[in-house]
Amino acid sequence: MFFAESGTSLLPQVRRTCALRADCEHGPRLCFHVKPGTYDTTSLIDVLERLKAFYAGESVVLVWDGHSAHWSRGMRALAAQQDWLTIERLLAYAPELNPVEMLWSAIKTCELANLGRDHLADVADPAERGSQRKHH
Repeated sequence: MFFAESGTSLLPQVRRTCALRADCEHGPRLCFHVKPGTYDTTSLIDVLERLKAFYAGESVVLVWDGHSAHWSRGMRALAAQQDWLTIERLLAYAPELNPVEMLWSAIKTCELANLGRDHLADVADPAERGSQRKHH
């Protein structure tokens, strides 16, 4: 048996909220990138260079969470030099405001559940299929 105590009140619990407003000509887009290992400032700068080439001449608003590599000194310096890129920061921990967190959660519990493989492509392909499933 599991047992836990919890209190409640008729007064509302005051919480901090955040709402982002974006005017998107083409609407939000999902970009999928997979690499071996973890992302750090160097690898994320590479991703931004790929995004710049992919969006060739378009303005991009990138919404990022509080991951340390997103806001490192090197990343902030690079981002400040990009006239095509605007970076908006989410609250330090607010997965409910980031649709990508919900997408990854859905993919991990479906396409990647119980999936053990030896090669990145063996995991990347199901993950990409999952992103397409949830995106449409």
